Amino acid sequence: MEFVDSIPATRTGQLRPVPGREAPRSAPRASLPAITDPRAGQVRRYEGGRLVWRVQCGDMINRERCVTVLVQDNQVVLVGPPGETARLTAGQLGQLRAALNEAAKLTER
Repeated sequence: MEFVDSIPATRTGQLRPVPGREAPRSAPRASLPAITDPRAGQVRRYEGGRLVWRVQCGDMINRERCVTVLVQDNQVVLVGPPGETARLTAGQLGQLRAALNEAAKLTER
C-alpha cells in the first residue's frame, strides 16, 4: 500500500510517497487498455507511475473538490474528498461512471 501526502496532491496534482514507504509496481503503460469513453480521457493521467482518474466535483458549500479512482491490487479504489460530501453534476457523474468502468476493466485482467 502506498501512503501519500494528500495536501500537496490538491495543490500540485502529484502524489508524493511518504518517506519509508515503497510504492507497489504498477502495470506497464503499454498493457493498459485504450480509453473507451472520451469522458474518462479528460480525467485520466499517470501520477507516480500509477493510472489515476480525478473527477472534479463540489462540496456542500460549493468549494472545488475531486473524487479519485485508482486500481490497486486488482481492486478499484474510490477516494472521496476527505470528510466531505461530493456533489456531482450530470457531466461529472458521466466522467465518474466512465472512470469506474475503465478501472473495473483493468481489474479483470
